[in-house]
Amino acid sequence: MQFFATGLTEGALVHKLQGQIFKSQGFEKLGQKYVDHFTEEMEWVEKFYNRIMDLGGEVKFEATKARDLVCDPVEYVKADLAIQEKGVELLYKCMETLHDDPTTYDIMKAYLADEEEDLYWSQGAVEMMEKIGKQNWLFTQV
Repeated sequence: MQFFATGLTEGALVHKLQGQIFKSQGFEKLGQKYVDHFTEEMEWVEKFYNRIMDLGGEVKFEATKARDLVCDPVEYVKADLAIQEKGVELLYKCMETLHDDPTTYDIMKAYLADEEEDLYWSQGAVEMMEKIGKQNWLFTQV
């Protein structure tokens, strides 16, 4: 759970910054989506840390790696989609190891469902970009 808490903290902070960038560019809807996503992700981090403590584990604040921010909203959504695809795949593998801990399993199952929802949004956004074009899609994000 510590691995996911650390990775999710990093991802949440990136989403917050990306949302602020997009808002500053006039893409209010897209920016707000990522700012809200930050809040949602930090709620999951809290659940992970609480579970670690429930199990008697030690909560750690681990360093995160530097990540480049992306000013082009379309390029960012595509890059974020690639990260989400790998993350969902990793979560499925993790779920296979949690059958002996039903409480952690339930937390991770709910988190996986949330991540799948985010993945589907990003997939749909990329499909829409391809169908209506970058400029038209960006207009829907104002």
